[in-house]
Order: sequence, then structure tokens, then C-alpha cells
Amino acid sequence: MNVRHHTVQIQGLDVFYREAGDPAKPTLVLLHGFPTSSAMFRELLRDLSDDYHLIAPDHIGFGQSAMPAVDEFDYSFEKLTEITLALLDTLGLDRFALYIQDYGAPIGLRIASRAPDRVTAIISQSGNAYMEGFTPFWDVLFAHAKDRQANEADVRKLLEPEATKWQYTHGVPIDRLELVSPDTWTLDQAYLDRPGNKEIQLQLFWDYQFNLDGYPAFQEYFRTHRPPTLIAWGRNDEIFGPEGAKAYARDLPDAEIHLLDAGHFALDTHGREIADLIRDFLPRALA
Repeated sequence: MNVRHHTVQIQGLDVFYREAGDPAKPTLVLLHGFPTSSAMFRELLRDLSDDYHLIAPDHIGFGQSAMPAVDEFDYSFEKLTEITLALLDTLGLDRFALYIQDYGAPIGLRIASRAPDRVTAIISQSGNAYMEGFTPFWDVLFAHAKDRQANEADVRKLLEPEATKWQYTHGVPIDRLELVSPDTWTLDQAYLDRPGNKEIQLQLFWDYQFNLDGYPAFQEYFRTHRPPTLIAWGRNDEIFGPEGAKAYARDLPDAEIHLLDAGHFALDTHGREIADLIRDFLPRALA
């Protein structure tokens, strides 16, 4: 099926989302990470659209959604969660599975832990929920959280073209590098280079520290509600390491954990494998 592209107003802001599949079928909401947008799901939307209804929004400040200035909008993960939930309510989506990646994890897991009856299953691709997932990549970000001024110059390097490309290419086996399209990091960098966007990203970098405060609630949600969970994680991911994937088993012993020979953006090199895992997992999870 074709992918449809929509924009709706949420709290006076344009929220862009991609949609595929029949709305009468089970819904899967796909929440993207940094520094990308719903474009990261472009192939998965097509691969799964025969069997599922898929919704992939762009967070505020990302992709084709609104990008108010950093002093005109509360760029926090709490606020991004509020906007995402309002979008789902506007679309009349009462029950849905969640696909969470990177920034999509603290957003999706806030929704799941606060409204567990709405979430049918969770699919995590480098969607961290445990301290074990943090790698040395985060040292500069946590230093920035403690002292923004002293560490801003180092953190700004994460917003430059070399760093954006690295997010897509690190940990990718040589024989799969040719599968990673240069369009991915080129598009992401074009969005990052818009006037004012780097200030937005710096604010979200700083705010990320408060996601860790939510981890106990996320883990209690796992233990109490036991959502069917599929983990499809790059074992070579140097941003959220594979120990973060394995940690899910502590609270979700029935979680299906697959460590792929991939990096942070596993969909770009292992999209077909992940689609196959989802096709196997979701019918059983939703039965």
C-alpha cells in the first residue's frame, strides 16, 4: 500500500505524520529518534502496510513538524510526550502497539506506563530503558547536563555532518555499508542546519537527564503489566549498547530479544529482518 502524508494541528502546532495500511487493522505507532524523523520508517511502513495500520509522527522540532524557537516552546520529553498523546487522541487511536527507537523510547514508555491499557505490545530498536544501555558516548552529554556552558562546545560537535553520518555507519558490517543510503544523514543534517534547530537539540540534550528519573516507573510497568515485547537491537550500537537490550529480560522474562549485526540505525541495514521479526511477533502478541 502507498504511504500517505498528513499534517494536523495539535495545540496550535503543525504535527506531521506518515500513515500506511488499513485503519481497520491493528495499529502500530512508530516513534523516531535523534537526529532523524519519521523518514527512518519509510521502508518499514511499506513492508508492514498489508497487515497493519501504521502511524509515524515527526516530533516537534524534527522533520516536517513545526519548529518553534527554543524560547517559544517547552522542548522537553514531557512536552513531546504530551503532543504525541494528543495526536493519538485526535486520530482516535485507543489501542496500539509501539515501536520505539532512541528518543522515541522515553516518549513511548511514558505513554505506556501511564496508560497501560492502551498499549498492546512494544517493539524496541535501541530504545533504552535501563542504565546498562548507556555507553561512553554519553559521557559528554551527562557532563553537559551538569554544566551546560562548560560543555556546550563539545556537545555541539554531535550536531555536525561527521557526527550525523557516524550515527548511521558505525557498527555496520563492511558487507552491509552499501545498504546505508547517504540520503539518510544528508536529510537529517539539512534539518539540523535550519536556523535555530541546533539550539532546540541542545535543549533536548540537556533535558534527556530527566528521562532517567522515569526508568523506575517504566520498569515497574514492565513487571506489573508484562506487555508483549520484541527487542531488535544492533549489537554494535555505540550509543545504546547491547546490555541495554539484555536488561529488558530482568523485568520481562518473556521478551523476545534479537541482537542484530548492526549499529544504531538497524533498520537501514536489517530492515527486512526486522520486518520479518515483527510479522512473526505481532500476531502472537495480539492474539
